[in-house]
Amino acid sequence: MTIVAESSGNVFEDLKLASSKELLAKAELARQVYLIIKKRGLTQMAAAQLLGLKQPDVSLLMRGRLSRFSTDRLIQMLNVLGRDVEIVVKRKSSSKRKASLKVIAA
Repeated sequence: MTIVAESSGNVFEDLKLASSKELLAKAELARQVYLIIKKRGLTQMAAAQLLGLKQPDVSLLMRGRLSRFSTDRLIQMLNVLGRDVEIVVKRKSSSKRKASLKVIAA
C-alpha cells in the first residue's frame, strides 16, 4: 500500500531539511536565473562570461546543484541579468503560525 501525504508547499520542509525556507527561496532565485538564461538563448559559456562564473559552475546552476551559490550571489546574478530584487519585511499574518520567507517573481 502506498501512503500519500499532502505537500506543505515546500519540498525541503516535507523532507525535514534544516533551513527549509531558505532552501526554497534559494531554489526560486536560481530558477529565475535559469529562466532568464534560457529565454535569452545564452550558451553556458556566454552565461558564465556575463555572470563572472566558470562554465562548469553555470552547468551546476542550470542543473539545480546550488551548494556553491549563496543567496547573495544568486541575487547579484539576477542584478547582472537586469532584474531588480526587492526584499520586503512585514509583520506576519495573524492567520499563520510561523513567519515565512518567499520569493515572488513579477
